[in-house]
Amino acid sequence: MKIQTEKGMIRINSEVISNITGAVATSCYGVKGMAVRSKTDGLVHLLRRESMAKGVKVHYHEDAVVSIELHIMVDNGVNLTAVSRSIMSEVRYHVSRLTGAEVRRVDVCVDSMLIG
Repeated sequence: MKIQTEKGMIRINSEVISNITGAVATSCYGVKGMAVRSKTDGLVHLLRRESMAKGVKVHYHEDAVVSIELHIMVDNGVNLTAVSRSIMSEVRYHVSRLTGAEVRRVDVCVDSMLIG
């Protein structure tokens, strides 16, 4: 992503936005971690801290606008609507504040619920 300022051009790698998103999402109440569906066995796997970006997809639009899709695992018994809204709000705020990019939308996909 490129942002033009009066002093020059700023380039932000998509991994930066993915890492911010993963860190913010996993700090929200009820989120066990980022998730990814395996292409070999079709099962959902919990990602470790160092590979959280795999659970995030960033789509770029015109004029420093992004849309973010993230896949999570949640704890059993949490209110999915409340957790998703919290993540959407926090991700939008932190990505905008830290990168200067406008966040058009944040889509939260709950891929699994950990029981026990």
